Amino acid sequence: MGAALLPDAAFGIFPRFFNVPRHPLICRTTSATSVRKRNFFFGDKRISKSSLIVLSHLNDSDDKLTDVVVDQDDVIGIEDELVVTKKALSEAQHRQEIIEKERDQLLEELARSEAKKQEYITTILHDKEVAISELEAAKTLFQKKLEDSVEEKFNLESKLVLAKQDAVDLAVQVEKLAEVAFQQATSHILEDAQLRISSAETTAAEAAHLIENQIKDAIEGTISSIVEKSNHAIERALVVAEKAEELAKKSTETFIDGTSPFTEIAAVEAENIKLQGIIIDIESELMMARSQADKLKLELENTRQQLQAFEQRANDAEKALLDFQESSRENILQREEEMKSMLEKVKKDVADRTKAISKAFKADLKNIKATVEAAKEVVHCKDYAYLRRCEALQRSLKSSEDAVKMWRQRAEMAESLLLKERLQDEGDADSIYVVNGGRIDLLTDVDSQKWKLLSDGPRREIPQWMARRINAVSPKFPPKKIDVAEALTSKFRSLELPTVDEVWSIAREKPKEGDALIEHVYERETIEKKRKALERALHRKTIQWQRAPEQTKLEPGTGTGREIVFQGFNWESWRRRWYLELAAKTADLSNCGVTAVWLPPPTESVAPQGYMPSDLYNLNSSYGSVEELKYCIEEMHSQDLLALGDVVLNHRCAQKQSPNGVWNIFGGKLAWGPEAIVCDDPNFQGRGNPSSGDIFHAAPNVDHSQDFVRKDIKEWLNWLRNDIGFDGWRLDFVRGFSGTYVKEYIEASTPVFAIGEYWDSLGYEHGSLCYNQDAHRQRIINWINATGGTSSAFDMTTKGILHSALHNEYWRLIDPQGKPTGVMGWWASRAVTFLENHDTGSTQGHWPFPRDKLMQGYAYILTHPGTVSP
Repeated sequence: MGAALLPDAAFGIFPRFFNVPRHPLICRTTSATSVRKRNFFFGDKRISKSSLIVLSHLNDSDDKLTDVVVDQDDVIGIEDELVVTKKALSEAQHRQEIIEKERDQLLEELARSEAKKQEYITTILHDKEVAISELEAAKTLFQKKLEDSVEEKFNLESKLVLAKQDAVDLAVQVEKLAEVAFQQATSHILEDAQLRISSAETTAAEAAHLIENQIKDAIEGTISSIVEKSNHAIERALVVAEKAEELAKKSTETFIDGTSPFTEIAAVEAENIKLQGIIIDIESELMMARSQADKLKLELENTRQQLQAFEQRANDAEKALLDFQESSRENILQREEEMKSMLEKVKKDVADRTKAISKAFKADLKNIKATVEAAKEVVHCKDYAYLRRCEALQRSLKSSEDAVKMWRQRAEMAESLLLKERLQDEGDADSIYVVNGGRIDLLTDVDSQKWKLLSDGPRREIPQWMARRINAVSPKFPPKKIDVAEALTSKFRSLELPTVDEVWSIAREKPKEGDALIEHVYERETIEKKRKALERALHRKTIQWQRAPEQTKLEPGTGTGREIVFQGFNWESWRRRWYLELAAKTADLSNCGVTAVWLPPPTESVAPQGYMPSDLYNLNSSYGSVEELKYCIEEMHSQDLLALGDVVLNHRCAQKQSPNGVWNIFGGKLAWGPEAIVCDDPNFQGRGNPSSGDIFHAAPNVDHSQDFVRKDIKEWLNWLRNDIGFDGWRLDFVRGFSGTYVKEYIEASTPVFAIGEYWDSLGYEHGSLCYNQDAHRQRIINWINATGGTSSAFDMTTKGILHSALHNEYWRLIDPQGKPTGVMGWWASRAVTFLENHDTGSTQGHWPFPRDKLMQGYAYILTHPGTVSP
């Protein structure tokens, strides 16, 4: 490549040579003693003159400028030379004008490049100012949010303090009001009771006094009448006796005197008869008096009985008063306990609220920190982007500056050449220097291709043999002298272009959120993960198929005996996309040693927790969609974890009402009617057979004795097993139906592992747990026996005993036969030991295990027989 790339309009390019005497663009030399021959070429015509021609050749290989001198012998006249010189002069002037125009264009391009450079600088400064302003705005926004959060925290703390104080004041006021109300109520009740007792005593005393007076009056009247009548009868008898005596004396006297005795005897007999009648009357009166006395005795006895009844009533009233006082005391104590429990509940609620508020504040603070980190990252990304943009702009500016310098250098070189030609000696008018472009004129006559070759260089280098021939015929002239301007501009600088690593660095960057191709990248990653999981599954199935003849056959539902079942949810897990969160933790669970994960109920449910199922084939629940459930199970299988589904077979919520307004018509694929509900369900008017277990009152209880019900349930379980991917079951509320149906379901669906929840109350005596819990664990064993041993069961007995045993009552942990007191002591291979689940703990807290004894409890169940469910 040459040092100067000039167009053919500025210099004579071979084969066009012009004889231009005494012109700044042409170097010409003459000799007075000798006349040399010259050749002039105008296109394809040849003009022979006597002149010395100097050719300038541009060598592409080593950038040497050589001069080839051609001597011609032909001589022409001076007149022709003058004509040709004039023409050459006019053409040289024309070329000079063209060069000046090109110079002006170069200067304009230089000005435009400087303007673009200025625009780039202003754009960079503007972007920098915008970035700084955005950063300051983000900082101010963050400070404002932080101040708001701190202020909100102080407000919440103040509100919490006020709420605590209000709760305490309210509790004190409630307690005082309760005491006052209780005192008032008890005082009123005691006064009423005392008044009633006193009135009863007074009425009883008055009645007794009246009866005594009546008895006394009656007795005195009867006695006085009897005495009077008896005195009267006695007096009459005495009178009659005196008369009889007198008559006897007279009769004796008359008899003695010889008078007739018969008349006197008749008179005496008549008197005797009268006396007998009087005696009979007296006896009758006496009998009447006796009968009246008996009546009075009976009345007296009745009055005594009434008096005893009044006394008994008074005693009963006293006992009732004592019982009322005791019950009132018990009510007072109960109310005091209720008030204490209420106060404790209020305190607990306040503490829970405090914890919830602090948790929410921490979450908000965490979110704010995450926002700040994201803002910082965004600012950092923006700064990095601006930095990259500035670097690119700087590189483009540098390249433009280098291009400007190169064009300036070319212009200065052209100008220096023009100046040199003007300053040449007039004695050199006969020597003409014509600079050509090497072999470019021999290759083509098209100007565009010439420019392309001059700017980009040849397509291939000059062969060595051609270079040797050119150097052989080229004389060795001394190096050409250059002026100061050309020396300054001859030092080229290479463009500082970015390296290959910098250019391809973007290909190695990972996509970030907000990028245009992020969804496509995630889809590709998801497809790749699924492909790898499928390959692992196929590989695992292939290996298992090969080893199948060597494996021992396991009973359905019992597992290998080495399972560790992890409950993968709690009572509040439905509030988030739980399947996706659980899928991300499968690797950690597998690394912790867990072999099976108990998943929440998958079906559509009236309650968000899933334990009130409606449409069994609809698996879009509060925990996530059916696709998310399948993805979660696939992730578990990729980590060699078993997926246990929580199936609710005892009850099912209806979706339609019957004509009488009862919800007992089911919807979905299993569109059952009232005939699928047990007839002894008191709330849903079922028309099936009686229940084989306990009634669940919140939903219709399914009649498992119906053939179509069992058939539909077995098909549903097989669908969950084969199409969804579940490996086993956790059976909810198995007390509601017989274990024989569970055996049928397990044998039909062939799960790897099955657990039944047989939650029954333990035995208590005088408020404390009984030592002997054989009856409790016997009921669980009976249910396992009903399933034919195909299912395990949660060891509720061991959990209940551990509640009391870990409070320094370790004697409860062994039975009289020296075995553990739970189900593990009788059938360890079917016992699933645990301490907490979603019902006993979590936010429900129906039977929470003591927090300070958790480590001891886990140490016990992990070191004893049975399948552990931590």
